[in-house]
Amino acid sequence: METILTDLAAHWPLYAAIPFIAALIGYVTKRVAIEMMFRPLEFAGLPGTFLGWQGVVPKHGGRMAAIATDLLTSNLLDLKEIFARIDADRMTREIEQPLLRTIDDIARDVLAEYQPRLWEALPAMAQDLVVKQVQAAAPRLVRELMTEIRQNLDEVLDVKHMTVQNLTRDKALLVRLIRETTRPEMAFIARCGIYFGFGLGLVQAIVWALTKNPWVLPVFGGCIGLFTDWLAIKLIFVPRDPVRVGRWVLQGKFQRRRTEVARQYGELIAHEVLTMPNLLSAILRGPRSDLLVAMVHRIVAKAVDEQAGRLVTATIGPARLREMKEAAAARTLERLPDTVRYAEGYLTEAMDVANMVEMRMLALTPVEYEGLLRPAFRQEEWKLIAVGGVIGFVVGELQVVLMLH
Repeated sequence: METILTDLAAHWPLYAAIPFIAALIGYVTKRVAIEMMFRPLEFAGLPGTFLGWQGVVPKHGGRMAAIATDLLTSNLLDLKEIFARIDADRMTREIEQPLLRTIDDIARDVLAEYQPRLWEALPAMAQDLVVKQVQAAAPRLVRELMTEIRQNLDEVLDVKHMTVQNLTRDKALLVRLIRETTRPEMAFIARCGIYFGFGLGLVQAIVWALTKNPWVLPVFGGCIGLFTDWLAIKLIFVPRDPVRVGRWVLQGKFQRRRTEVARQYGELIAHEVLTMPNLLSAILRGPRSDLLVAMVHRIVAKAVDEQAGRLVTATIGPARLREMKEAAAARTLERLPDTVRYAEGYLTEAMDVANMVEMRMLALTPVEYEGLLRPAFRQEEWKLIAVGGVIGFVVGELQVVLMLH
């Protein structure tokens, strides 16, 4: 014992440093593990080998996107309810001016192309009258299109395909979706490394003083890295339900923050994933777009028959008239995104995706809610923990070199 006390007195700064170095090991291993979750977006290293790394989230982006989308579409969203909130008359008012300009351009271009002699022979006043007749039917056309979309929403929009495609293509978006939602949990993991590491460092210092075994510091360093990584990740999720222990209530940090996470997640989904441009692109160019194209062709053809048909049918012939209808429909589809863009603010407010996601997320069971984040860890959790152990071992070995010199 006297020898131990003499050694402590002679090297007390080094012994005092051991818990702090252990705390640093705990913190560094956590920060490295966190960054390895999200970075780099693309594989960095020697292609075709294990000598390199790609962030866990971007590497498994397709699988994680599919899991997130399944949760989103099965538990958090009701697209029919969302689209039912859109008032066709209000939408028409929002896009009234660009819609009228679009109809004016399409009507004049199509008539001038397919019936140039008759159109040019008409006085300007008569041309304006024909255009205004078509414009007058615009509100009804918008209502018809909205009604058909609502009635055939599942056939028109493949929201799963749209969401998975967007999240898989934009890896930075997927990373942001998970990282922004879980930022406090990431900070908690890093802090846990400091606390757990310091506590284990005290034990480490005592064992080193008693044994002077050169394996003590690296083994303890490795154990600190392994244990603190494992424990920090567990403490994010468990216990799922509040557990009272004396005066304290224990619950996984992610579970405890459900209200805040639900609000953040809802806003991210509304403003980054289920945006109007994304939805419109999926409807117009997605795998189920043929039905919408058919709807627009049918509605536009009906409008041409009602408004311009009487003017040109007698002179243009049925085949040429059919071509004119197809041209009008094609140009309508082409101009649709720019026209609807003017109603984007109203549509975002009316559909209120963020609020629906938030409310339904709060109603999830603890297990379902955990599924929002847990897949991001589970796939390669062991690798993150192992990296913590390796780093801890190396730093412990450096401590041995310092202590023996």
